[in-house]
Amino acid sequence: MRTHTQVDVAERSGGGRPPEAGNRWFALWDGYFSISYAVTTVLLFITDGDQTYRAVAIGALTLGVPWYAALGRQLMVHGSPSRVFGARNVVFGVGLFVLFTVATACDVAASFALFAVVPMLMMALPTTSAIAVVLLANLVPVTVVWLTGGQIGAVLPTSLLGIALSVLQGLWITRVVRQSRERAELIEELRCSREQLAQLSRQAGVSAERERLAREIHDTLAQGLTSIISLVQAAESEVAASPELAQRHLELAGRVAKDSLVEAREFVAALSPPSLRESSLVQAVSRQADGLVAQTGLAVRCAVEGTEVPLPMAVSVVLLRTVQEAFANVRKHASQARRVDVVLSYAPDAVRLAVRDDGEGFEAREDEKGFGLSGMRARVQEINGTAAVSSRPGRGTAVEVTVPLAKARAEAAGE
Repeated sequence: MRTHTQVDVAERSGGGRPPEAGNRWFALWDGYFSISYAVTTVLLFITDGDQTYRAVAIGALTLGVPWYAALGRQLMVHGSPSRVFGARNVVFGVGLFVLFTVATACDVAASFALFAVVPMLMMALPTTSAIAVVLLANLVPVTVVWLTGGQIGAVLPTSLLGIALSVLQGLWITRVVRQSRERAELIEELRCSREQLAQLSRQAGVSAERERLAREIHDTLAQGLTSIISLVQAAESEVAASPELAQRHLELAGRVAKDSLVEAREFVAALSPPSLRESSLVQAVSRQADGLVAQTGLAVRCAVEGTEVPLPMAVSVVLLRTVQEAFANVRKHASQARRVDVVLSYAPDAVRLAVRDDGEGFEAREDEKGFGLSGMRARVQEINGTAAVSSRPGRGTAVEVTVPLAKARAEAAGE
């Protein structure tokens, strides 16, 4: 029984036919068939005998050529690897046997055609039936010699040897044909598997790129728009009572809008954040903290432990995005917070970022609901780091990221 993969391959290669690459060897068989026909015809021309019988023998052999071309070749090339044969196989086998018998009956020299007839019978018929027909075909010359009064003893050993060789040749050819078809199907399956793998790779690449763009939009445009909305709403509530404060909020909103526009242009161009190209990570984090203070009035403390060292750009980008995500969560969820602490710790083999607030906190399971924290974890994993978010109701929230530097530096050097 054929597997689903084999059926799919057969359908793709044209109605259950083996791929053409597996049939190129059949051109050699066509040449062998042509040579056998030509040699047999020459033998008939050079032997003595009745001209009429010779003509009939040549005619029968010649009819075998279109019989093979129109019916037999297609059956042999596109035969089923499961050895299931239909009525066309039987018709071809019987017709071939009749034409050979007629030719041999007219001139025993036509029995040389057995070199072509035997392989065709073995390829066109089931093995058991083919062997039986091949035995009968090899007995035809002996029968003709016996009926015409010839010496059977002179041809019988040759016929017996021919029977043995014919069976062995037929079995060998059948095996070669089967192996060729199986190899062709295997090649086609491998080709289809490569196409499927390429398609899956493309899909994975598209999915990864979509996820990257989603994280970039969330960490830049979405947060910038959220800040602008908050500042504009604050300005609207203060425009009557405190116009100067409302003016400062609007100015800050304009600055955030400009920064967001720059961020949008930069991530579309797949470049690093402008704040990191113009300054160090500590300075970029400090500016984010100043923005949070201006927007919320919270007390934000930034501290550096150890000696600041240059980091690979990929690491700096992820740490800056982590700070932005943590600050966005403070603005949205930590309404009771009064203080935010940001600590960057530099060690010889790692860098660690911690962002803590004293807000109301949340249940740990809630952090699975938002895209921001899951995107943050994905970013950190891409640079072989670890991210942890801990929070309890009434105890605030802490975000901690640790990134080993040895591998990150090696990858950056490899680029």
